[in-house]
Amino acid sequence: MNLSRRAVLLAGAGAAAGLVPGLSGTAAAAARDLQPCASYWYPDSLPSGTPGTGITWRSLKSWRAETDPDLAFNAAAVPLAGRFTPVPANTTARSGQARVQSLVSFGPTAQNPSQGAPTADYYALTHWAYLDELVFWGGSSGEGLILAPNAPVVDAAHRHGVPVLGNVFLPPAAYGGQLRWTRDLVQQDTDGHYPLAAQLVAVAEAYGFDGWFVNAETGGGDTALATDMRGFLGELRSLGAARGQRVTWYDAMTVNGSVAWQGALNDRNAAFFQAADSMFLDFRWSSASLASSGTAAGQLGRSRYQLWAGVDVEANGTNASVDWDAIAPATKDHVTSVGYYRPEWTRNHLPASRTPGDFHAADDAFWTGASLDPAHPDPAARWRAPAQFVADRSTVTSLPFATVFNTGHGLKWYEDGEAVSDTPWNHLGLQDRLPSRRWVARTDGARPSVTFDFADAWRGGSSVLVAGDLDAPVTLDLYATRLPLGEDTVVELTHRTDEGGVSVELAVATDDPESAGGAPPYTCFPVPAGGGWRTSAVSLAGLTGTVRALGVRLTGTGGPVRWRLGGLAVRDAPLTPDAPTGLRVTDAEGGALRLAWQPAPGPVRHYELYRLLPDGSRRFLGGTCQRAFHVAGLVPEQGEPAARFELRSVGELFSVSPPATITHTW
Repeated sequence: MNLSRRAVLLAGAGAAAGLVPGLSGTAAAAARDLQPCASYWYPDSLPSGTPGTGITWRSLKSWRAETDPDLAFNAAAVPLAGRFTPVPANTTARSGQARVQSLVSFGPTAQNPSQGAPTADYYALTHWAYLDELVFWGGSSGEGLILAPNAPVVDAAHRHGVPVLGNVFLPPAAYGGQLRWTRDLVQQDTDGHYPLAAQLVAVAEAYGFDGWFVNAETGGGDTALATDMRGFLGELRSLGAARGQRVTWYDAMTVNGSVAWQGALNDRNAAFFQAADSMFLDFRWSSASLASSGTAAGQLGRSRYQLWAGVDVEANGTNASVDWDAIAPATKDHVTSVGYYRPEWTRNHLPASRTPGDFHAADDAFWTGASLDPAHPDPAARWRAPAQFVADRSTVTSLPFATVFNTGHGLKWYEDGEAVSDTPWNHLGLQDRLPSRRWVARTDGARPSVTFDFADAWRGGSSVLVAGDLDAPVTLDLYATRLPLGEDTVVELTHRTDEGGVSVELAVATDDPESAGGAPPYTCFPVPAGGGWRTSAVSLAGLTGTVRALGVRLTGTGGPVRWRLGGLAVRDAPLTPDAPTGLRVTDAEGGALRLAWQPAPGPVRHYELYRLLPDGSRRFLGGTCQRAFHVAGLVPEQGEPAARFELRSVGELFSVSPPATITHTW
């Protein structure tokens, strides 16, 4: 990548996982000792000298799953979901053409917590419906060059059907890159195989992610090194494909071993493209070079949409100058796919005082566009948002299905409408399957504001807030689905009216819209309203076939309205998960603990950990999809000689199991 556009990730300050207060003194030191973090390596040989504070130098060649002390915290638990493409929300969004890739830095290379942290200030990506591939971007010469994505990112992406790639970054010499690391990566054994290709595949399999993005930018190579790199890529792709993994190559090294960014597919990099599943084209592309690249891909028997045209949004985000017609023209077939470099600009450009709401407003503008309504994109807008040219996808295809509209971060943690933790938090693995079209609000009157709101929630950290005069009925599209209808199928809606009067109806469609941009043919069912949070069960008796869309219809009955949607569930029968077993402390130091357990039999969405205090109250400590958890900052309270904990399984309908309990003596 162009050096002037690169932000190399340097070592950052560590953060303690779990929803606990800030640490100090001995407890903080202990938390750093036991804190599991995302893994990173050098290919084989390590730098000279001594690593910086908080950095551990590791060799990928010597990694073994059975001796990885943090594997239980880093292994993703959610399988990659299948998804479908509903009728597009507008007439300009297309399926089967341009795809979308994002290269995202979720945290520093070193000291990036495995299971979230006690802050709501986080890039909580939610617009998965437009993504086809996520790259866990990062790496630096002083920390490590190979990054495995942490489990929360993979679990959230997989829940929405998006594969996640780890990153192999061989930096330019100007950023500390050494050619020996490239040679280490592509070393061969006596049989001519590439041991580190097998290691990368083993890491991805053990950690539960979907392959690798390979970025070789260290100059000074020759044709022999390039030949070795092609062989390495080919073996990485072949071994990975047998395990459902993929490889994306970055347009940097050429066939003579030099680094010369092409911004195109041509004879200087085609051999690498052929050895990989796709290629990210450097930002220096032009309309002509993308057109020729698409043609060249076809001549190689490949799809032009296996080329990601790089769009650098790190510095300017939606203000970036992009020749959109060169990638996704409005009146012709798309030319290539698009690869966004560092879209976490939507968080990073905001002031330090930013709130989760500030972030989501900026992120919605990036993915949905200035109109904030994917059914009505603004064709004159300078920024061409993905919702304008790419059809959204959905994974809501089986029962039971439920959501509490949890975005994966929050200012508090709520259960049954009550805050059970006042500590800000993030843990992307706890994110729900979220509405893909944010927000389609169909009305003949004034369009209300529709947002994720963090001031109150039914469960988790957020709810959907609809606010406005509602001078005409409003139908809010929520989910495109493929849910089979049975005799006992019920929809449960958890909602609350904060201000004004509103009549609420559940909107259900069993057919698709007649054409792109059309409204689903909803049947509406009345839902009782009233003060406070309430859960209303609506029978779908009389409907047959498949639920293809879900929404709500709101009619104002007096004054400006503030109405919250806290939960939505579709089920045939209530389900309660079994409890986990074997809860135990596996390591302890001061006020920091590592806990592990055996999973509950049957489907479990995630696990939640509480502390039981002597006065009979319960304090929420955190949740995870994994089978191990780290918590820090614990101190004796109310004169207790030992701390008591309970762990519960949480099912797909957010019902909870009986607890598994443990006592830890101080």
